[in-house]
Amino acid sequence: MFDIHHNFVVKAPAAKVFDAFCAPRGLDSWWTLKSAGKPEIGNLYTFYFGPEYDWRAAVIDVVTGKELTWKMIETMHDWKNTAVGFQLVEKEGDTLVHFFHSGWAEANEHFGITTFCWGQLLNGLKMYVEDGIVIPHALRN
Repeated sequence: MFDIHHNFVVKAPAAKVFDAFCAPRGLDSWWTLKSAGKPEIGNLYTFYFGPEYDWRAAVIDVVTGKELTWKMIETMHDWKNTAVGFQLVEKEGDTLVHFFHSGWAEANEHFGITTFCWGQLLNGLKMYVEDGIVIPHALRN
């Protein structure tokens, strides 16, 4: 199996970063066009990016304010049954983010594209949390 990892610092408390990852308002500000879900074990999130990209993921791990993992259920082929999530460590008002997208069957071309896209999107999360900047959805990738 192959995994994607990104580690970075957000200059904000962990609660604010957690909200950006887990609340639909937060997700829609840096990743999705429209989302729904709650950070509770077994809860189903919807991640909508357009008619051909209307995905579902189940929460399989959560520690409120600190970590969350989704199992991707209804999605494109390469993402199916992969795990997407994060762990947060707050230190002196800043938050270290350990992001992962794990369980890829192969490190194919789409794996490389997704690695690049996650880097861009997570920078958008950082800009949103730190400065309130929302990059329009059409410009995110």
